[in-house]
Amino acid sequence: MRYALTLLAVLVSLLGSPTRTAAVTNEPALFLAAIHTNSSGSRLPYRLLVPKDYAPGRLYPLVVFLHGAIARGDDNEEPLNWGPKLFLDPAAREQHPCFLLVPQCPKGVAWSGSFFARGGNPIDQVIELVRDRLPKQYGIDTRRRYLTGVSMGGIALWGYMSEHPGFFAAGVPVCAAGTPSSVTREAARYPMWVFHSDDDHLIAVQSARDMVKAWQEKGGTAKYTEYTGLRHSSWKKAYLEPGLFPWLFEQRLPELQPR
Repeated sequence: MRYALTLLAVLVSLLGSPTRTAAVTNEPALFLAAIHTNSSGSRLPYRLLVPKDYAPGRLYPLVVFLHGAIARGDDNEEPLNWGPKLFLDPAAREQHPCFLLVPQCPKGVAWSGSFFARGGNPIDQVIELVRDRLPKQYGIDTRRRYLTGVSMGGIALWGYMSEHPGFFAAGVPVCAAGTPSSVTREAARYPMWVFHSDDDHLIAVQSARDMVKAWQEKGGTAKYTEYTGLRHSSWKKAYLEPGLFPWLFEQRLPELQPR
């Protein structure tokens, strides 16, 4: 899979990293640790946050979180430090129970497996996990699957949802770039809420503005929140926005969504 990003966007996403912030709570044990191995033997470490008071037989929404370049590896720990712990906010967990999947991209590649390095395509393993494995283990509402990503993860979000519309009901790209020319009317059927900071020093704010414009010009819904003074760390506020979860979980795929 190839996303037509500029060389500048590629380099800044590889070399840059958001500023770490203290977690809302220091309870990483709440995220179950596991490894998905595909048919070719490739391994994908991931964490899974199960809804509070999970009730078998009930269907819950699933949010997939794609981290940025700084969290790549195989320790199955570092991705939690760049946004997922904010999902542990007690009020959010009580009011908006959901699954949160946090996979970890290997070092040396990007989620798309292109531009940054040769070989591999971790996002395909993520989709396989979401589509084939997790629904057999848990009560997941396949009409309420959502994708969010920070920096490199947000770039992958724009690419995947532009090229494979209909798998996720909505997207939340944070401090990320995309390719406006890749946006189609079919892709724009699925809403976005985009977050960026006006002084982002790694991915220019105009990148987000251009993607919002492209989505809207194709007839889609693209909410946009632009912060001031957060540089490449918009995620520190984005995942705590009071309106984010109510808006996100209202979005649903049609009964017969494309695969």
